[in-house]
Amino acid sequence: MLQAKDLAIARAERMVIEGANIAIRPGAITAICGPNGAGKSSLLAGLAGLLRPVRGELSIDGKSLDGIALRVRARTLGFLPQDAEAAWDVDVKTLVGLGRMPWRAVPGRPARAAAQEDRGAVGEAMSAMELGALADRPLSTLSGGERARAMMARVLAGKPRYILADEPFASLDIGHARDLARLLREQARQGRGLAVVMHDLALAMNIADTVIVLDAGRIVADAPPEQALSAETIARVWRADVRWLGQAGARALSI
Repeated sequence: MLQAKDLAIARAERMVIEGANIAIRPGAITAICGPNGAGKSSLLAGLAGLLRPVRGELSIDGKSLDGIALRVRARTLGFLPQDAEAAWDVDVKTLVGLGRMPWRAVPGRPARAAAQEDRGAVGEAMSAMELGALADRPLSTLSGGERARAMMARVLAGKPRYILADEPFASLDIGHARDLARLLREQARQGRGLAVVMHDLALAMNIADTVIVLDAGRIVADAPPEQALSAETIARVWRADVRWLGQAGARALSI
């Protein structure tokens, strides 16, 4: 379990997360929701160990994140930032292959078997994100949605135990958003823990096991979707009067 206790994070000398207690459980999707500026991206980066907390503890299976070697941490946590970029204009296959870097130089890993495993993981990730036809295309030639899929594939190729993704649905059309939702559910079924920042509250309601609602850097709800995203909570946090329609697993939000 990836856990944060009393987590406090500051940016530019301003507290952006205060007193967060969170558990990201294997085999489950945790959606992180909240209005603009609530601290969602800061919380996710903090869980990944990319922002040093002012206060609090981060641990995986009871072991402090600070005590885990960086390469082991990279194999355990897969992080997708909101505006993921590549330093070079490489082709898609090369980009996705970068997700295997933490697995290179693992002690006792035979070179031939490792190369075969890496190729299999890259191919599997590209297939999952429907990137086969784009394998040799430079990133500069891709649309925003295609690039987003390539960046997600890079994370998947690393086969991390936990996937931390910041708005992975933002640039996707409805068909690819549906496919990604199914893929995330499958990742959870395989035992991975997922923390996903989402603005689409209906999507969070329908695919998440737990929803964390942030408001001004504080957690105001951490519960199953039906409780965390009640009409009352949405009215209080987002200042919007809404009504939920439909059945469980196929909810729609009427504004």
